[in-house]
Amino acid sequence: MRIAAARVIVTCPGRNFVTLKVVTDEGVTGVGDATLNGRELAVAAYLREHVVPALIGRDPARIEDTWQYLYKGAYWRRGPVTMTAVAAVDTALWDIKGKVAGLPVYQLLGGRSREGVTVYAHANAATTADVLAEVGRQVERGYRAVRVQTGVPGLATTYGVSAGGRTYEPADAAVPSEATWSTRRYLAHVPSVFRRVREEFGPELMLLHDVHHRLTPIEAARLGRALEPYDLTWMEDPVPAELPEGFRLIRQHTTTPIAVGEVFNSVWDCRQLITEQLIDYVRTTVVHAGGITHLRRIFDLASLYHVRSGSHGATDLSPVCLAAALHVDLSIPNFGLQEHMPHTAETDAVFPHGYRFADGYLHPSEEPGLGVDLDEELAARYPYRAASLPVNRLEDGTLHSW
Repeated sequence: MRIAAARVIVTCPGRNFVTLKVVTDEGVTGVGDATLNGRELAVAAYLREHVVPALIGRDPARIEDTWQYLYKGAYWRRGPVTMTAVAAVDTALWDIKGKVAGLPVYQLLGGRSREGVTVYAHANAATTADVLAEVGRQVERGYRAVRVQTGVPGLATTYGVSAGGRTYEPADAAVPSEATWSTRRYLAHVPSVFRRVREEFGPELMLLHDVHHRLTPIEAARLGRALEPYDLTWMEDPVPAELPEGFRLIRQHTTTPIAVGEVFNSVWDCRQLITEQLIDYVRTTVVHAGGITHLRRIFDLASLYHVRSGSHGATDLSPVCLAAALHVDLSIPNFGLQEHMPHTAETDAVFPHGYRFADGYLHPSEEPGLGVDLDEELAARYPYRAASLPVNRLEDGTLHSW
């Protein structure tokens, strides 16, 4: 069996997705997610111009060799565009291998380590009262874990909070929109929100919060300490992760668990954070960390240091990526949590899939391969729309991490 063709499909059923479909000379197909939020066309071009021509004629069964070929053979290694493209190929090849073997991918990864994948929902609202109501709705839907994000008094917009009750989608304009940020207002407000959530929903519900890289280490330490009475499962992305040493300072001041990694591309990005036990959850995901093959390397390293998985799973990842993540989640020994934002009905129609949600858990498909496909005819009805992520400025106009 050889790879006969590979197609890059860009579609926008409500938001942009890039998908690679690999076709063998025996008619077996595999799909891989190649979506990089706000930079989708960069990955599409990298795949079309540099990767697809190199795939034709290769043996699709040689997944590890192909991964090394695309990684080491490029010379210019790593980076989000390159690793997202590598991930798309890797995921598609695992899909093909599962179909050839007649097994769901998780069986090829060692089989089940658990019965279902615990997922967390998002509760987003502008006010504390509204976010309490939204947490209640997610609990009623069966979620056992909820990420809580609210507006900050005095700020017109805040990361994670949608306008008018719509599903949150940050890529909101062709040219990046600008938001205003105040760390002082944020630190003064957030602990009171979690106090109210705990008072209303008790100690059993797992609670999470995304800081989204906006604090300094000492500010993050203050927040972590202030949140300790409310027993968060994790405080996500407290500081920009370019400087791992910053997490050491946070650790010295708070026992609130830390999660980080959705912007990481490789095991080398998170090696120090894992081996020095500076984080509790690593949030790397299939599409941005080189596919199933490389994500397993990251999680295997993490398991040696008591660090659990917490893969990114927002709607900027397609159902192809979510399906792949579930197969990994089900099989690894150190699974923690999986993010879950349900896709729109339009997206689900473009990407028919067999995974399902029940009683707080997601379950991957039992079909051979990933259990997800791409309806190319339907995808063609949703052309690409330029959409960029916002930028943040402080109240005095200084550019700040968004």
